[in-house]
Amino acid sequence: MILFSVMELLYRFQKLCQIETRRGLVLVGVVAVSHLLFQSLLLPYGNSITSLPPGGKVPGDDKYSFWTSRSYSKSLMIRNPRTINASDFTNTSVLVEGDNDEEDIRVGDMGHLNVLDEEDRDVDSGFTSENDVDRIERLVFDSVENQENTNVLESDSGGSHVIILENISKPDLDLSADNMQEEDATVVPKKIEDVYTAFQSPLSASQTSSLLKNITHLNDRESNARYSVGSAAFESDLVMPKNNSAMTSDTGKKKLRCEIPPKSITSLQEMNRLLKRHHSSPRAMRPQWASVRDQEILAAKFQIRQAPVAINDKQLYAPLFRNVSMFKRSYELMKRMLKVYIYKEGNKPIFHQPVLKGLYASEGWFMKLMERNIHFVVKDPRKAHLFYMPFSSRMLEYALYVRNSHDRTNLRRFLKDYTENIAQKYPYFNRTGGADHFLVACHDWAPYETRHHMERCIKALCNADFTTGFKIGRDVSLPETYVRSPRNPLKDLGGKPPSQRHILAFYAGNMHGYLRPILLKHWKGKDSDMKIYGPIPSDVASKMNYNWHMKSSKYCICPKGYDVNSPRVVEAIFYECVPVIISDNFVPPFFEVLDWGAFSIIIAEKEIPNLKDILLSIPEKRYLEMQLAVRKVQRHFLWHAKPMKYDLFHMTLHSIWYNRVHQIKLR
Repeated sequence: MILFSVMELLYRFQKLCQIETRRGLVLVGVVAVSHLLFQSLLLPYGNSITSLPPGGKVPGDDKYSFWTSRSYSKSLMIRNPRTINASDFTNTSVLVEGDNDEEDIRVGDMGHLNVLDEEDRDVDSGFTSENDVDRIERLVFDSVENQENTNVLESDSGGSHVIILENISKPDLDLSADNMQEEDATVVPKKIEDVYTAFQSPLSASQTSSLLKNITHLNDRESNARYSVGSAAFESDLVMPKNNSAMTSDTGKKKLRCEIPPKSITSLQEMNRLLKRHHSSPRAMRPQWASVRDQEILAAKFQIRQAPVAINDKQLYAPLFRNVSMFKRSYELMKRMLKVYIYKEGNKPIFHQPVLKGLYASEGWFMKLMERNIHFVVKDPRKAHLFYMPFSSRMLEYALYVRNSHDRTNLRRFLKDYTENIAQKYPYFNRTGGADHFLVACHDWAPYETRHHMERCIKALCNADFTTGFKIGRDVSLPETYVRSPRNPLKDLGGKPPSQRHILAFYAGNMHGYLRPILLKHWKGKDSDMKIYGPIPSDVASKMNYNWHMKSSKYCICPKGYDVNSPRVVEAIFYECVPVIISDNFVPPFFEVLDWGAFSIIIAEKEIPNLKDILLSIPEKRYLEMQLAVRKVQRHFLWHAKPMKYDLFHMTLHSIWYNRVHQIKLR
């Protein structure tokens, strides 16, 4: 009887357990469905199911265990159906930091478009503000700071802000070894540590560990897409949305801010502030896919910041530089590792035909020396850190501009078509939006000709005007050099010693622009110490020509003409005369590395009436220091038929390299 009772109790207990089990399964099912529904509504990225299995992983090939959502945010890429979406191949867990680098612009005098200072821009509706992104970024980094292989990449310029979850399953993209073009193993290091070995630079274990926590570990394959170089199609299973285009059509409407004038910069202090801000918070867009070349640049950036102190360097005069140690280290790394690919597209005379004489000779000399260089130039674009677009802005104006038409639209369209052709033929422009491409142009119209379609390229411009779109910290101020003899660009170099310079200040030239008449109004014939002329009078020229005045003056006045730049800046250095720059919004050459306060005077345009008082207030000792610095800096502003260390060719290329290095963030 007792046995029967026990068996009955066990039977009832079993039935009760089965009922509770069914209830439990129903409850689990409800929770799972709720979980999926919740994530599908709040996180519509196709990844909600991946958080259900243990560890948040879906069984599969770990090689492709990442997948991010497609982002249909605004892009500044050239329209190219063979180009992949930037967010489709992000192989790490990141917070995408939004950065809409589009500036509001206004129509200025003579049809120029003036770019507003970044601090005055309105945030486009529909995009998260930078302050919001910063708050999100801090929260996310607090939660992942102890995790390995986590990185923050720079955002696409479209301004989308996406928190990408870790360990997301990526669908099979059919990227087998057979249909993927791999790079030579000797070219692409499998790990970032290999980059340091290639640099042959001593790095401590702590330094290496710190760096590795802040940069992306790359696969030995440079990208997760199939592509071929040359005219072959750039293939991908994923393509960009049709509306993703870098081009602003000539007939399209651009939001104008006519009511807000651009801010002016009139002092070195203001320019220094902008440079520091852009280098500390670069505004480069996130590449479409990862590249070993970017990782090499990241490693170089780390080494530049950790540069050993350069003591008593016999080749470099330390007072000329913002930081001579960083410059020296950066220059050494450039010489050791930088590779440049030059596009072969384009016909003469606009392309590949350098002009070596006259006012715009700088772009021609750089083109000639760059195309003939065997140290930096590579034939395989996959090995390149930078891409050179070798056109002459002077020859573009000469070949296409209709005289007296006052219409330069056809010049801009010509370069637009050239850029689109490159973007369709090669994958490299679209990868970065042109951020690793550069151009060198000295004609005053170059900022207009390259607007929009080359907006993200590094522009080395003589017309380095802050109000017309020149970006301090990204673009390069190219010295405007008037070359009179291509066979001997150093002819008549030098000047008198300080003790024989009896003229306080000198200027002579045509009355271009509004500023020079103001200068003459206040100082022409008003003071014997101030030799201020328009065109040099014939009676003066017969005895003492222009060069003689430059060589005999303490200070050489360099006022702007129609545009902010003037060849007199380099001429003053050429003749060892301290340049006095009077041109608001002009960014001096190689501003990112040179300390112009050491060898020049920069005066606001409104201070012209006080010009003599300002010059006389400079102590003699200070003048001698500046004149010595002018003689020392001269070597950095000279063209040579065969490039020499630290000369104008190398300084131009270095500034392009240096600004590219600072565009990439080091987290």
